[in-house]
Amino acid sequence: MELMGSTLTSTYTRPKTSHFLPAISNMATSYQNSQPATTMNAIANQWRNNSYYKSNMLVPIQPSMQRNGLDLVRANTMFYPSNRSVLGTRFTPDDWYKSNQSNYRESESSRNSAERLRRDTIRLMQDKDQLTRRTQENTSKNIGERLNDIVFWRSELSHEIDNMVTEIAALSEVKRRLERALAETEGPLQVSQECLYHREKRMSIDLVHDDVEKDLIKEVEVIKSCQERMRRYLDRAVAQLASNRAAQHELERDLSDKVTAQRIDDRCHHLRNTSDGIGYYRGIDRLDPTVSLPDSWSKFTDDNILLSQSQRASSHKLRDEIEILLNTTSNEMWNQFNNVNVAFTNRISETGDAKNSLQSHLAKTLQEIFQTEMLIESVKKALRDKEGPLKVAQTRLEERTRRPNIELCRDNPFHRLVGEVREIEDTIIKLQERLMEAESTLQTLVKTKVTLEHDLSVKANSLFLDQEKCMSIRKTFPSMPRLVGYT
Repeated sequence: MELMGSTLTSTYTRPKTSHFLPAISNMATSYQNSQPATTMNAIANQWRNNSYYKSNMLVPIQPSMQRNGLDLVRANTMFYPSNRSVLGTRFTPDDWYKSNQSNYRESESSRNSAERLRRDTIRLMQDKDQLTRRTQENTSKNIGERLNDIVFWRSELSHEIDNMVTEIAALSEVKRRLERALAETEGPLQVSQECLYHREKRMSIDLVHDDVEKDLIKEVEVIKSCQERMRRYLDRAVAQLASNRAAQHELERDLSDKVTAQRIDDRCHHLRNTSDGIGYYRGIDRLDPTVSLPDSWSKFTDDNILLSQSQRASSHKLRDEIEILLNTTSNEMWNQFNNVNVAFTNRISETGDAKNSLQSHLAKTLQEIFQTEMLIESVKKALRDKEGPLKVAQTRLEERTRRPNIELCRDNPFHRLVGEVREIEDTIIKLQERLMEAESTLQTLVKTKVTLEHDLSVKANSLFLDQEKCMSIRKTFPSMPRLVGYT
């Protein structure tokens, strides 16, 4: 609106940049000029005539009119009414229309870009949300399957631990029985040794290595052999118990780890996005504290169970062997005990018969002197005959010790030579015993009544030792159940 009588001053600010129109959007694309700067300057200069520039030059530019690098050009044409018709308009309608169309197109393009970005972002958020939900469901499913595996192996471990506890109790009971049976063997061993000690008090010719003494020595050997086997099996039982307990400890430790892992995985399985206690743990996905794989994890527990089963099988086998050992040793000792008693009975009977025979053969003493002397000579000659074979056998053995290096072999000739030497020595011992008996008999024949009476006293002493001393203490031999380990 123009007031009458007032002076209008038209002022515009032209920036040094080449932008033609002000921005109408906050998008970056809206700040771009749709026309080149040179074109815009040419269009602007089309309507400026010479009088415009002359009038413009009359107005000096003050320093206060320069702000931020912009030149303020004051058009003083309005002060001169005669110049209004000369200036005309600054833009054409076509420029105005093009400017509007450019802004429309740029606005539509910006809106389309924004709408496309919005749609893509919404679709991306929906896809990622579904992907996250599916991934979380799969993870929960995997944790659930893992829980099932842990529950399975935990039940297997519990079952195996129960079996191992039962086996340890059974083996401990058998071990106690074995200890009691071993303690029960001390009595028979003492009886046998005492019988041997009493029989050492026999006099003269009755101090013979007879069947009773052989059976007594064998009984001592049998008892000591049984004790040695019992001690050996007792050591095996102790070691097996230690192995069983070690296997049980491994199973229990594995079970404890399974219980802890099940508790942790069960808590993880029930965690939800709204659960308490969840939080950020930056960088946790880059850590790998694992020490096993699924195959090695299941193999570890399976190996523990297999080891426990192997130890249980060994323990069960050992229990069977101990049961067999208890029965075998008790039978051996009991049978040998009966054999010794039978030998004692026979020996007592023989000694009694010998005592009666001495009295009946007293009259035949003189007749037997000559035959006895011949017998002595025969035994001596037999002993001399054994010297040659004994020397040969011993010389062979001595010569064969000079074989070098690996040739010094324990071969069949070696065993045969050793057996031959021992056989000849045993023969010589027996012949010497027979010689002593013959000489004793000869002396008895020579001494007649005195020697016979002395021999009769020897037989009486032997009968007393065997019948009164030995047989009386052998009645304390333990029973079969006690030898097997039952109280």
